[in-house]
Amino acid sequence: MILEIERTYSKQDKILVATDCIVFGLDQGILKLLVFKRRIDPLAGQWSLIGSFVDADESVPDAARRVLYQFTGLENIFLEELRTYSNIERDPGARCISIAQYALIRIEDYNKELVEKHGAKWFGIDELPNLLLDHNQMVFDALNRLRLKARRKPIGFELLPEKFTIPQLQLLYEAIHLRKLDDRNFRKKLLSFGLLIKLDEKDRTTSKKGAFLYKFDFEKYKVLEESGFDFVI
Repeated sequence: MILEIERTYSKQDKILVATDCIVFGLDQGILKLLVFKRRIDPLAGQWSLIGSFVDADESVPDAARRVLYQFTGLENIFLEELRTYSNIERDPGARCISIAQYALIRIEDYNKELVEKHGAKWFGIDELPNLLLDHNQMVFDALNRLRLKARRKPIGFELLPEKFTIPQLQLLYEAIHLRKLDDRNFRKKLLSFGLLIKLDEKDRTTSKKGAFLYKFDFEKYKVLEESGFDFVI
């Protein structure tokens, strides 16, 4: 029986497994994506998501975390599997299956020198260049996942600074949904969840009156992240 299994394994074609990372960041209320110009053939010089082949001694999430660290210098990033892309002709270089992951990072935290070293660049979601292979589809799918997540789970802990204003949080949701939200309804519904802790500090960068700063109630955030809520706005 063992020999039969070994012969079966030996007869199988070898297929490469890769992971591609859709890395979102928020910059001045604009949702951005980190991409770079591919350095290897085929398709060298074209814009691409950051990614890598999965090594024999690592899992797909470990490979994604390795890639993110190489490009940004960040660890412990929010990372979630998106879906598998297995079209037979998706990669002209070889038969390759990609398991895409999407990540959320604070743009102010990443290592700018590492990003520049790899020739990577941040683009606003509505200003993205055309990406190679099926990477445009991956971004489309990741945005839809993010929008769905924002309707059922709290979003912001991974993208906003530790202290933020409610208008800043609203800008994040507007960037995700690509539409203007009603200020009053957003604030009312958001505060109803008891998710925010109001601080005795104000952000006065946009006006003399200023806007109160908040931070997330981490314990409540985690509960809502696990149990979900209805944040249709």
